[in-house]
Amino acid sequence: MYALGYNVSIAAWVGMIALMGLDAETGVFMLLFLDLSHDEAKREGRLRSLADLDEAIIHGAVKRVRPKLMTVAAAMMGLMPIMWSMGTGADVMKRVAAPMVGGLVTSFLMELLVYPAIYLLWKRREIGTRDLTQPNQGGSYA
Repeated sequence: MYALGYNVSIAAWVGMIALMGLDAETGVFMLLFLDLSHDEAKREGRLRSLADLDEAIIHGAVKRVRPKLMTVAAAMMGLMPIMWSMGTGADVMKRVAAPMVGGLVTSFLMELLVYPAIYLLWKRREIGTRDLTQPNQGGSYA
């Protein structure tokens, strides 16, 4: 919005709210895929070290690249005609579309780069730095 010279307005807030909804939905799916990949690796006994945890998280994140790219591409294709429009009401609609266009790009990068890193820190903290093959007193790996 700064690059386009737009001020924050009600139309801009509508675009931001729409972006937050789309990002929350795709973020939940990323966490679902990370959890599924982690649980599958744990169930198959492939979580013996922190390197195995890294591999499981990367495997889960890679499964989300194409769906996220398709979501961003479809939304961008729908929003670009609004950004290029010049007719009646275009000034308002551009302010709705602008935060979504910029936010989709940053959302794409955050979901594929930042979310898996935070998930790794979360799961690493959960298991600690000890070897994953050594069960604790209760016999579990937590």
